[in-house]
Amino acid sequence: MKDKNGKSGEGDKDAGRSGLISRRGFIGASAAGSAAVGLALTGAGPAAADTPAAATTAGTSDTTTTAFCVTPPNAVTVTASDPRYGYLTTRGKNVRFTSTASDVHQVFTTGQVVAAVESAVAAGQRIAVRGGGHCLDDLVDNPSVQTVIDMSRMNAVYYDSTHQAFAVEAGALLQDVYETLLLGWGVTVPGGTCPTVGVGGYVAGGGFGAMTRQHGMCVDHLYGVEVVVVNAAGKASVVLATRDPGDPHNDLWWAHTGAGGGNFGVVTRYLFRSPVAVTSTTSPSALLPAPPATTLVTTAVWSWSKLDRTSFSTLVANYGAWVAANSAPGGPYSSLFSGLLLEQASLGTVALICEIDGTLANAKQLMSDMLTAVNQGTGVDYAVQQSTMPWMDAAVAGLYGGTPSANNRSKGKGAYLREPYTADQIGTLYTYLSSDTYSGLGAIVLFSYGGQANAVAPAATANPHRDSVILSYLATYWSDPSQDDEHVAWVRSFYQDLYAGTGGVPAPDTGTDGTYINYPDTDLADPSLNTSGISWSSLYFKGNYARLQSVKRTYDPGDVFRHSLSIRP
Repeated sequence: MKDKNGKSGEGDKDAGRSGLISRRGFIGASAAGSAAVGLALTGAGPAAADTPAAATTAGTSDTTTTAFCVTPPNAVTVTASDPRYGYLTTRGKNVRFTSTASDVHQVFTTGQVVAAVESAVAAGQRIAVRGGGHCLDDLVDNPSVQTVIDMSRMNAVYYDSTHQAFAVEAGALLQDVYETLLLGWGVTVPGGTCPTVGVGGYVAGGGFGAMTRQHGMCVDHLYGVEVVVVNAAGKASVVLATRDPGDPHNDLWWAHTGAGGGNFGVVTRYLFRSPVAVTSTTSPSALLPAPPATTLVTTAVWSWSKLDRTSFSTLVANYGAWVAANSAPGGPYSSLFSGLLLEQASLGTVALICEIDGTLANAKQLMSDMLTAVNQGTGVDYAVQQSTMPWMDAAVAGLYGGTPSANNRSKGKGAYLREPYTADQIGTLYTYLSSDTYSGLGAIVLFSYGGQANAVAPAATANPHRDSVILSYLATYWSDPSQDDEHVAWVRSFYQDLYAGTGGVPAPDTGTDGTYINYPDTDLADPSLNTSGISWSSLYFKGNYARLQSVKRTYDPGDVFRHSLSIRP
């Protein structure tokens, strides 16, 4: 179990290839979420026999202790005169946005969260919550926010025998979750691919990652959530909501299976348990998926100098067709995760980065067959790097590259694709990416989707996007603040042209299916920028929005927790 006061390293490892956009932008973006919010849980069961000795169990996170921290520290309120203020208000990875909050509360227990929330509400202050700091837009670092609750010190991961589930506090980073679950019990959650993402916002948004095709979204394994909510009188309290149908707070659990953070309260911890039959003797190791012992990682690289419009179009079309043909649950490629990274021509390369269960007897042959299919008819050679490594190493390696940290200003936009891009859309990709008139680090990545994620009904979780084959993310990165308008305008134009056939946005229930709330894009809620006639709420939540509004009215009647893309009561 990790020290509640310990801060793990970022675990950055280079993918062995220069020029790739940082995983914080592309693969990292798949893990990024908005401010942490959540629910709580009920259910009981005796302690299982194989709980590691270092782990403790607890009914609430306030009583959780570790060998390193018997008594949690007192909460700390940091203001602008405090030497810690600068660090705590600039932890966001997208420095286009910087917090100007008057108070930053560092909290260590659920009780301290309750006190911080109640204090802010009494003072009439707008609240935001920060976990790992990977929010891609200004949902946390917004001038209207006066109080930030920093969850980073609430980062314990342990087995909770009372609920027969694995408890993960909202400030934990994905790397720490993976390491603790693997080394303690040989299990994992199907989480994201950027190790420094905090679970607080990531999980609430649905949780897409490298194991989605094999095991579904992260929230498909979410048993419950503990959340601090505020009633109409401004009184804060702790609610435990679970997926048990008889739980009176079941709707609150459901709302946190894909509706994003910052909507209903402050998530203090998540409880994970796959939807499996449980008895009093069920081993913890049977409650979550076991990762493979090894992962086969393959990177194929094409030189932009050898690609023309025809060969580029063939390559992208082949990839889309292959992913669509292999998107059903349970196929031979169910454990494969891939991202086709289409960078600007000025950056030199196009890359396909893939990983698959390395213990499969035919893993290398499966990978070879895929690459052959993707390159068929292009007439262009590609270089291949391939290695087999322990699953944990692949999970935290940052396989999608390492852009210099100076390029830490960004703008991104996502889309679910129910069908591969059309020939016209691929032509738009080529036009923008091959242009020599744009100077930013622009790219689009096409992640393989589907598989087990599509085996869940759209209304079963708040995330309704359950029949797509690709999840795409378009973004650009730069360093000079004076160039913000130029780069943001480029992304907006690219996105509008790419989805021109559906009003400039990825319209739901067409060839596209809206977008992913963990790729927050406030443009979609601005009628001067989104002129499609399709609301931002439809793009993110489709037919689930009305139910989400009902949950909002029940658990946050005063609209205490709000931002540009929050559920409107």
